[in-house]
Amino acid sequence: MLGNIKPKMPHDWHEIHLCYLANLGYQSQNTEEYKSLVREPKFMCKHCGRVAADKINLCVPVKL
Repeated sequence: MLGNIKPKMPHDWHEIHLCYLANLGYQSQNTEEYKSLVREPKFMCKHCGRVAADKINLCVPVKL
């Protein structure tokens, strides 16, 4: 029954942010895709400290 319930996201587009994806184990299940998101990082999330090539994949991006 709980499998059909979608968690409430804290903000728009959170489902594509690295902090959310990492909590789902995305980096283990989709290693090559995850590496493409973090390769040659240009931004860091001010909230969780993760880095990404594109600011769209972070909650609170700041330029490196």
